[in-house]
Amino acid sequence: MKSIGGIILVLFFLLELGAIVAFGYWGYHVEGGTAIKVLLAIVAPLAVAIAWGMFLSPKASVPIFSFPARTALKLVVFIGASEALYAVGQSSLGAAFLAVSIVIVATVFLLKLHEVKM
Repeated sequence: MKSIGGIILVLFFLLELGAIVAFGYWGYHVEGGTAIKVLLAIVAPLAVAIAWGMFLSPKASVPIFSFPARTALKLVVFIGASEALYAVGQSSLGAAFLAVSIVIVATVFLLKLHEVKM
């Protein structure tokens, strides 16, 4: 069980990175001038990464949410990343990202992988 849990957590981490990339991709592909695109491509993923580290990561600097609440908020971030992809014309990628997100988040929650000590 420990090795399966480790694999799921690695997939979850890759999903987190994918969400950050999705927000950056969205930022660069929104309507507007080059300066706005570059700014959003930097600020959007940076804001998500900072908020994730402060509130949602296992070693959050401001751990104000319980495990179920953190899990729900992580899913909200993944849904937002899926929507960001959809908004810039990557509907298939957005749908795939959403499907994978739901499966992995549900698996982490149901297996209580936050309790796994690696």
